[in-house]
Amino acid sequence: MAELLSREVPLLQALNLHVDWQVLRANEEFFRVTKSFHNALHGGPFHLTDEMATVYLDHNQASAKALVGEYDVYVVHDPQPAALCLNRRRRDERWVWRCHIDSSAPNSEAWQFLRPLVEEYDAAVFTMRPFVPRDLSIGRVEIIPPAIDPLSSRNMEIPIDVCRRAVADLGIDLDRPSVLQVSRFDPWKDPLGVIQAYRIARRQAPGLQLVLAGMLAEDDPEGRAMLKAVEKEAGGDPDIFVLTNLGNMEVNVIQRSADVVVQKSIKEGFGLVVAEALWKAKPVIGGRVGGIPMQIPPDYDRFLVDSVEDCAEKIVALIGDRETREAFGKAGQQHVRDHFLLPRLARDDLRIVRDLLNGTSAEARPSAR
Repeated sequence: MAELLSREVPLLQALNLHVDWQVLRANEEFFRVTKSFHNALHGGPFHLTDEMATVYLDHNQASAKALVGEYDVYVVHDPQPAALCLNRRRRDERWVWRCHIDSSAPNSEAWQFLRPLVEEYDAAVFTMRPFVPRDLSIGRVEIIPPAIDPLSSRNMEIPIDVCRRAVADLGIDLDRPSVLQVSRFDPWKDPLGVIQAYRIARRQAPGLQLVLAGMLAEDDPEGRAMLKAVEKEAGGDPDIFVLTNLGNMEVNVIQRSADVVVQKSIKEGFGLVVAEALWKAKPVIGGRVGGIPMQIPPDYDRFLVDSVEDCAEKIVALIGDRETREAFGKAGQQHVRDHFLLPRLARDDLRIVRDLLNGTSAEARPSAR
């Protein structure tokens, strides 16, 4: 979400629109509660206590009071600030809730708490139609996949010799193949499963290296525990590189330098890192979950996987077949160009704003991809 907004907001401002991005501030207790909601919307176990509900609602009420400025449309992202509309809404405003999570099979207790808060909004936006909970009653539902900015420091063209020098400085051997996963340190991203797949694949691909580049988000109290588990699983293997909190340019160069990119998620909303890697013409082995399949070009959906063993098999296949790697990467780049670049996202978002302000019915035009 932060990666999206950091690029879309300046673009909309450049179009001479008054667009601001305000950030909810809270403490670790609130983030523990909202991470529980995050996991629960993915379908994880959850039990809501009175204390959790109080922490969540009190922080949202304080955040609503802290909002500054007057706007025609408010777009609120994900479950953390979902109660803002209830606490802040005034006359003639329009409110949109944007869900970036796979909420197709949410934990019922968590969803029953959040659903009345979401139904305060004028519209809800999801990445895919299957993500829309069946019992959601709201005036308008939109399907809009995220997108990447090809001109950002994370995705801009970088000469390959610059990439190779930067990666060599990290200790990665450029004369041996490498597999990369970029993601938060989160159980849903299955970094432990990626390590297991790498070890299986290495039996048939000697010299294989694995790079796990992850971010530690301020609002994810589980991240450090997951990082420790990853480091323990890596077990001092000199060919496993665990990198944390890289800058956007550093992520760019390691993506461009990898032979194969993996995103072995167990649950996934969209997975911007898939589009990022494909935009750089890299083949991607992805979990067959959430928004990952829509990003893989149709002729290469055989590289969607459901298990550690399947992931390992696909790693070996791609490492040993340069022609397929290059063809996959080229097709993936074109697929991202056609469907998942920032101008398309801005256009879709502005259409919702226009329609809400004009009172146009959602049925009056085709759904977004």
